[in-house]
Amino acid sequence: MQKAAILNEVLDGLMCRYKERVPNVAEVIAAMIQEGVINNAAEIENDHIAFRTIGVPFLGMQSLEKIFLYYGYERKDFFHFENKKLDAYWYAPPAPQYPRIFLSELRVTDLSKQAQEIITSYTSEVKADPVDSLDLNDGAAVTDFLHSALWRKPLLQDYLALAKESEYAAWVIYNRYYLNHFTVSVHNLKEGYNTIPVFNEFLERNGFVLNDAGGKYKTSPDGLLMQSSTVAKMIDAEFANGEHHVISGSYVEFAERKILPSFTHLPLNAITRNQRREGFEAGNADKIFESTYSSQTDKL
Repeated sequence: MQKAAILNEVLDGLMCRYKERVPNVAEVIAAMIQEGVINNAAEIENDHIAFRTIGVPFLGMQSLEKIFLYYGYERKDFFHFENKKLDAYWYAPPAPQYPRIFLSELRVTDLSKQAQEIITSYTSEVKADPVDSLDLNDGAAVTDFLHSALWRKPLLQDYLALAKESEYAAWVIYNRYYLNHFTVSVHNLKEGYNTIPVFNEFLERNGFVLNDAGGKYKTSPDGLLMQSSTVAKMIDAEFANGEHHVISGSYVEFAERKILPSFTHLPLNAITRNQRREGFEAGNADKIFESTYSSQTDKL
């Protein structure tokens, strides 16, 4: 099987399970169809998908990226988030029909000794890089891996202790590599819905709660990349010993990539990805991370 076909299988598997677990996905799509923005979900271009990881031996970005590099993705810009104690890279796809990928990683050694001990009590169960033993030519196996436990189910007390210091750490210790979000390319939608400000209005009149950290839409300094997101809905999570607690799940993001100034003279039907603003912006991403944080989810 060609790598493109395997990549299709992996991405389809990710999105299928993501839609099952994140109610906002179906709800956003249904609202778009109801208002005639799209006829069906297949018309939505997925700008990018994102994963969260933990920076410990055998795991983190250096492990997870191997999957996507194998399928032809190319590592691009590095990002450093000092206050959130995170690093990240984004990855360009092998062909324009595929989403970009954004991988982030918790800098565990920047956390308190207590938090480090909690994290490593779980991640130390991983004795070798799990991707190294994964058959990357088996799309179903890769999909299963991305939805499988890498360590034992966490104790609720550990989750809550981590959340006090790093809500990102708590999210990953429970959710592992689970897909954090996918992103609707707003600029490719019909007029009246194809900018972030007007699409946000559409979302809010349909009852969606938006992440307002840094404003309801986040804009890059050059003004060419605008992003917004829903607030992650809360899900019932089962912890070790059968304890249950409501935690934040995943969310949906929206991106508008404006046409680069040197191509604004071209007719709209001649514009491709290459003529639009590429990459990501640290300031935008820093606030998008908070879509799963209690400062946002407490508003639900």
